[in-house]
Amino acid sequence: MHVTIVGAGLGGLTLAAVLRRHGTTTTVLEADPSPTARPQGGTLDLHPGTGQHALAAAGLAGAFAEHARPEGEATRVLDRTATTHLDEDGGDGTRPEIDRGTLRALLLDAAGPRTVHWGSKVVATTGTSATLTDGTTIGGDVLVGADGAWSRVRPALSDARPAYSGLSFVEAQLTDVDTAHPGAAELVGAGTMFALADGRGIIAQRGAGGGIRVYAAVRTPEPWAAGLDPSTLLSAVLDLFDGWDPALRALISASDTPLIPRPIHALPVGHRWDRVPGITLLGDAAHLMSPFAGEGANLALRDAADLADALVNAPDVETALAVYEHTMFARAEVSAAESAANLISTFGPRAPRELLEAFAAHGTD
Repeated sequence: MHVTIVGAGLGGLTLAAVLRRHGTTTTVLEADPSPTARPQGGTLDLHPGTGQHALAAAGLAGAFAEHARPEGEATRVLDRTATTHLDEDGGDGTRPEIDRGTLRALLLDAAGPRTVHWGSKVVATTGTSATLTDGTTIGGDVLVGADGAWSRVRPALSDARPAYSGLSFVEAQLTDVDTAHPGAAELVGAGTMFALADGRGIIAQRGAGGGIRVYAAVRTPEPWAAGLDPSTLLSAVLDLFDGWDPALRALISASDTPLIPRPIHALPVGHRWDRVPGITLLGDAAHLMSPFAGEGANLALRDAADLADALVNAPDVETALAVYEHTMFARAEVSAAESAANLISTFGPRAPRELLEAFAAHGTD
């Protein structure tokens, strides 16, 4: 069996790594020209039953433990005046944080040399074959779309397209915070900070290496910041947080990099498709959701581990894909529904009270 995987993100690489351990060859097609072509994003908390389970299947449990940061489980909840309503120094260590770039590097190594074909942008698919921009066609016994929100493989299975969720992020980054931004370091702490009020929020995550990634979040009917001129983006964002505590506004205004608009999209809750021979999806390509269930990366990793297990152990490809999709559809629907509900409550009129009540009922994990 040869498996063609479109996308060298966390899910695609996990699939390649697990299949490699079982002697199954894969080709991973990635549009980026190199593994360092663009930043890999912030920090992730990996859950025992999903993300950590998948890393164990890929032979990376020990490497994950070496790089994970239990202190990253710390959670703070503030209001617009920077008054602290919740301050937990960390959880029980079962869901530690790891930087996305570090995790991807581990998975690249586990997937094996020459597995990823960089600069291979897929523009179309025919059956289990993928066509690249230069007209080259690459195929195999199985085609897996692990290529994220705007998947090129998804149209072979489904007409669904991601829809705007009603929430827009603007991303900022602070570097060397203990030295250059000590006030921000003290405000955010070792983990994640939420400051919420009036359908808006400032969310900040401490990463390894002394960085903090900040997201200014605004509920708007249409994708808001993506249409603004970059030269006016900062002032427009700060206008929306007029009256908020200066220390919170400084998390945005002191950014060491240009602000990046990130409208949040999602596929329909319960997205699924009829079985198409030889083709399937995993991760965001299958069930894109907002980040407010904390499950996106974890589900992508677990999808990959489950798909690999099915391909290795089922009597034939079609049985394997049917078994995998049955489990994946049900699991993703639960998380997608939770994500959609949490987005509304996190940025609702009672914020941050609803988030505090949720943490009281279910814990910050």
